[in-house]
Amino acid sequence: MRRSAHSILGFGLVGLLLAVIAIGFVWLPYDPLAIDLDHTLAAPSFAHWLGTDAFGRDVASRAMLGARISTLIAVETVALAIGVGTALGLVAGFLRGWTERVLMTFSDALLAFPGILLALALVSVLGSSRHSIVIALAIAYLPATIRVVRGAVLSIRERGYVEASRVAGDGALYTMWRHVLPNALPPILVLATSLFGWVILSESALSFLGVGVPPPAPTWGNMLSEARPYMYVASWLSIAPGLCIVAALLGINMLGDALRDRLDPRDRP
Repeated sequence: MRRSAHSILGFGLVGLLLAVIAIGFVWLPYDPLAIDLDHTLAAPSFAHWLGTDAFGRDVASRAMLGARISTLIAVETVALAIGVGTALGLVAGFLRGWTERVLMTFSDALLAFPGILLALALVSVLGSSRHSIVIALAIAYLPATIRVVRGAVLSIRERGYVEASRVAGDGALYTMWRHVLPNALPPILVLATSLFGWVILSESALSFLGVGVPPPAPTWGNMLSEARPYMYVASWLSIAPGLCIVAALLGINMLGDALRDRLDPRDRP
């Protein structure tokens, strides 16, 4: 029952996030970039559900648009990191030898740097833009993907059906694509779910530090950064994006746990 409740809550929170993003494509309460100096730092009300910021911009509208931007960055980053990491981990785990040594040396070199610091350095070099953030975070989380995929492949490559494929004369590329990759998908899917939450948190951290998506485009991280000077006079400015981050991470983590329980028979009750 506990696991079922966690699964329902995870799906519910992720579904709510997706619903907010979908609604934001067709309707927003106000223009999230429109400045209204007559209603600066207005408290939450029927007119402005989550209040307004120091420029009179509607916080609810900015949070809805921020959900779209942050989620889009997370999707692109996860797709890039999982795609490249899966290919490299698959090759390293299946071919072994010097190929594995070269790829794992590259992975270990990236692991020598903390992920957020590596992303921060890369964004500083590439410049503050959505695409540079995607590239930087994908590189930062690439070693984790390579190691997870390689570990799964090392176990799968010793199984009977892989040996049978070799005996039948199938090439290495065909065997990896037809037999190894499909059986390595469960841990990859669980990793992708976890990585999605990590990327949202990292992107928020980069935006909070001022090297994320350039203003005036809103993200949850730069909304928190802009709210910092007004913590005591307008607390709603930090509460709204903070709760959005917490709810998104909680839902994604619970969804990842549900996928792990579903895909791994050893973890089923």
